[in-house]
Amino acid sequence: MTAVHPARHLLRAKDLVDVRFAEPVTVDHMAAAAGLSRAHFTRAFTTAFGESPHAYLQTRRLERAAAMLRSTDRSVADICMAVGLSSVGSFTTSFTRAFGRTPTAYRASFPAAATFAHVPACVLRVYSRPGPSTRVEKTAHGKKTAASPRRSVESHTPDKSPPG
Repeated sequence: MTAVHPARHLLRAKDLVDVRFAEPVTVDHMAAAAGLSRAHFTRAFTTAFGESPHAYLQTRRLERAAAMLRSTDRSVADICMAVGLSSVGSFTTSFTRAFGRTPTAYRASFPAAATFAHVPACVLRVYSRPGPSTRVEKTAHGKKTAASPRRSVESHTPDKSPPG
């Protein structure tokens, strides 16, 4: 038995949801993107993908919210609004139903977002270099001076003693 691929117009509607999930997308918008009436679109979408257009939109929003909970320190309310939902209470209820725990408990089960913060290598090199030395050295003339943060040329020349 071969899988029947959904029609291109249904995929356009899915793509609309995948890209604009944070916007107030409705089933009417999705149907318009597919070029179908709302009723025909809903039947065709449900048959092709196994869930209603509204359920698909809600699932995408909750998946994005879960990713944001894992990777950012934004508040639950901010995340709720960022994924296109307007009620924190409804968001919490839907999230709990989908993931088995509240958004706050879900976030607590992962390492803090700061753990995953990417610091560019060039910044790490600058900030991980040792600072100028503050120790006091004696010069060849017996005077005390602060050690130079730069190495002398002699320290970079190879040892010219014969191998032995």
